[in-house]
Amino acid sequence: MTKIRANGIEIEYKDIGPRDGVPLLYINGFGTQLTGWPEEYAQGFAKAGLRYIRFDNRDVGLTQKWTGQIPDLKAVGEALRNGRKPDIPYTLDNMAADAAALLDALGIESAHISGASMGGMIAQLVALNHPQKARSLISIFSTTSDRSLPPSSPEAQAALVTRPPSSDRDAVVAHSLKGRRAYASTRWPFDEARLSALVGRNFDRSYYPEGTSRQWAAVLAAPPRTERLKSLTIPSLVLHGSADTLIRPEAGRHTAQCIPGAEYHEIEGWGHDMPLEAIPVVQGYILPFVERVEARRRRAA
Repeated sequence: MTKIRANGIEIEYKDIGPRDGVPLLYINGFGTQLTGWPEEYAQGFAKAGLRYIRFDNRDVGLTQKWTGQIPDLKAVGEALRNGRKPDIPYTLDNMAADAAALLDALGIESAHISGASMGGMIAQLVALNHPQKARSLISIFSTTSDRSLPPSSPEAQAALVTRPPSSDRDAVVAHSLKGRRAYASTRWPFDEARLSALVGRNFDRSYYPEGTSRQWAAVLAAPPRTERLKSLTIPSLVLHGSADTLIRPEAGRHTAQCIPGAEYHEIEGWGHDMPLEAIPVVQGYILPFVERVEARRRRAA
């Protein structure tokens, strides 16, 4: 893994696959490091010949932190209810600019832009705010942030925002596993041993709960992208799971409905996670989509 300066900050990134391969940028979700998903997910794209790029979002992992700038989440909510601009350290638009600038720093003119959950929101903003960088949009169990969409289940919401009882490694791992069960897939078994090891490795790499408060403020403050997405003209793929209790499948359907010509697939029994068994299913949609987009680009060229 390597650091690079982009958009005025230090960003930790990793890319695998052939340097001359078709670039696919993946943007992580809320509080998730670039090591948050199984390595097999990245390897699947590299083996298919893509240059797969992932990075730590600002305030997470080994990328630059905004230490000490603690947003008042109650004040953020009040400002939004009263139609005022909330006082927050940064926005999802800033995070989208990070992603676009990372591609520039790597000398990549454009890439397929993918992201999951909060990363899907950011990916949408890369496509909207930096259209020259996006060959396509791949939005994975994400949302338009439209206020009319159904909320998370109470259990999934609590799992997202409740802090562990202490910062002890075992306590953090146990808390994470308990939360993940609340929005896990129902189609595949919950692999506690594998997930425990994964969460433990991420804890050892960087445990930084302060950063999640700022990322959460950015998510809360993000205006709905419902109308803006209707102007999107690039090829778009939207994937969601029928068993997702954190961001309901209605949000995925709505995202696809807003984007002209978007391709939508709802995967039965998939939750808000990436079990090993889900990887070939998910990549079974993404890889052919990328190839179709690239084929059109070659014909146009």
